[in-house]
Amino acid sequence: MGKGRLEAFSDGVIAIIITIMVLELKVPHGIDLAALQPLIPVFLAYVLSFIYVGIYWNNHHHTFHAVQKVSGGVLWANLHLLFWLSLFPVITDWIGESHLAAWPTALYGFVLFMAAVAYFILIQALIRSEGRDSTLAKAIGRDIKGKVSAVIYLAGVVLAFVAPWISAVLYTAAAALWLIPDRRIARVLES
Repeated sequence: MGKGRLEAFSDGVIAIIITIMVLELKVPHGIDLAALQPLIPVFLAYVLSFIYVGIYWNNHHHTFHAVQKVSGGVLWANLHLLFWLSLFPVITDWIGESHLAAWPTALYGFVLFMAAVAYFILIQALIRSEGRDSTLAKAIGRDIKGKVSAVIYLAGVVLAFVAPWISAVLYTAAAALWLIPDRRIARVLES
C-alpha cells in the first residue's frame, strides 16, 4: 500500500502534539520580567521537548523518502511511535512543573527511551517490508547514533534518582547529538 496517508496522518498527529505542548505554557502572573522566573523550568522543558518532537518529525520525513510502500506491520509500528510521542506534552509539563524532581525526570527519560525503541521497531518493520538490500537498510546501517541515544536515556533514568540535573544534561546532550544533521539517508538517495 502507498505511504502517503501514513505520512499525512503522522504529520497531523505530530502537529497536534506540538500544539498541546505550547498550550500548556501558562501566561505569567504579573507585569514585569520577574513574573517570568517561575516559568523558566516549564519553558526549558518545552524547548527540549519541542526539539525532540522536531527531531522525530525530521527523521520520520527522511525515512519515508527512502521507502516505496508500507505494510500493515509498518502502520502498527508507526502508531506505536506516535503513542510514545503523544506522551511528550504530559511528561514535559510534569518535569517542568516539578523543577526536575526525581520521578518526573526519570519518567521523561523513560518516554524518550520508549520513543527511541518505537522508532527502532518502525525502522525494522520498514526494512522487513522493503528488503535487506533496500535504500533504507543501506542508509540505516548499524545505527550507532540511535543505540548511543538509547543508552543515554537509560543512564538519565537511573541518574534521575541521584542527581536529576545530570539527567537533564544527558537528555539535552542526546538531543544535540541528533541536531547534527544525519546525512545517511540523503547520502544513499543521492548515490
